Amino acid sequence: MSTTEYEAKALDIDVQAITARIRNEGGLHVADRLMRRYVYDVVPGERGRWVRLRDTGTEVTLCVKQIVSDAIDGTHEEEVTVSHFEDTHALLNLMGFTAKAYQENRRVSYVLDDVRLEIDSWPLIPPYLEIEGDSVEDVISTSKILGLDPESLTAVNALGIYARHGIDLTQIEELRFPPL
Repeated sequence: MSTTEYEAKALDIDVQAITARIRNEGGLHVADRLMRRYVYDVVPGERGRWVRLRDTGTEVTLCVKQIVSDAIDGTHEEEVTVSHFEDTHALLNLMGFTAKAYQENRRVSYVLDDVRLEIDSWPLIPPYLEIEGDSVEDVISTSKILGLDPESLTAVNALGIYARHGIDLTQIEELRFPPL
């Protein structure tokens, strides 16, 4: 059964300002973590559908994501929890899947009235806020609570965000943070 994601992003945010707004509205801090992922084509060259193996720091998931539109409800996914990041990567390789990229991002997570708020930092681009709720209305109302214009939100994925900064993410095989 396919799950629809209801999410939108506020790009190029001021992290301190948005964090203060989230906390002032009663948002609860959930976690800070480094996330890492491998991305694979379902069918080589097919755009808008891919396999993602992700380690969130607390769980490892494998999913197929499909973009049907750039709307708040335009992403569908099938996801399962797996036991081990590197072992699953090795199994996928044995099945004929070759990772087209390895990617890292840092995520600071909050929850506000059952809406998930993720401040994502990725290498090479400014941070952004992802708002994910159980409906389009949840996303829009939470953006208003945080003082964001719903018309300025976007539902584009990481490829689209990088493209807005003149970077072709499909050409980057390893997207890592510099060593600390």
